[in-house]
Amino acid sequence: MESLKEWATVVTALESGKQTVLLRKGGILETASGFNVEAKKFLLFPTFEHQETHHIKPEFHKLLNEIKENKPREGHNRITSYAEVLGEAEVSDNEKVKALSEFHIWSDSYIQERRNWKPEKPLKAVFLKVYRIPKREIPLKSEYQGCKSWININEEIQNGQPVLSESEINSKLEKFMEITK
Repeated sequence: MESLKEWATVVTALESGKQTVLLRKGGILETASGFNVEAKKFLLFPTFEHQETHHIKPEFHKLLNEIKENKPREGHNRITSYAEVLGEAEVSDNEKVKALSEFHIWSDSYIQERRNWKPEKPLKAVFLKVYRIPKREIPLKSEYQGCKSWININEEIQNGQPVLSESEINSKLEKFMEITK
């Protein structure tokens, strides 16, 4: 099954309902095409590289520290959720990017840093509905390495429990669609 590599702190924020939107441009290996949604339903694959305190809002610094202290055992990763894409849009307008701040945990300075990388490409805003699943520990394989967004980990999705209620997710989605139209 397709899996999206994302910072472990962001995955945890998605799993707790504190985040519902990803803002992506793609990994270094995706510079030509930029970020593309390759699957409408996918596993969330936590990564531990590049996460720094200054990249996230101050109220989430404690979460980052907890993540750093609770990494999976060497040579393995933990899969605890999957996501379903409910909406996506390209955003380049400053006001729209700022308005999306309530949907994610990244700091303004990190968002600006991402926007400055390949400035000709807009950010892709992806609204997700996230589901918790029983923890699966999987061995890390060499093909999972590198700065790429999507990997296939050959695991099937189990039925999960939605993180947010239908009314919560619909309310947030409606606001997201209004901002990104």
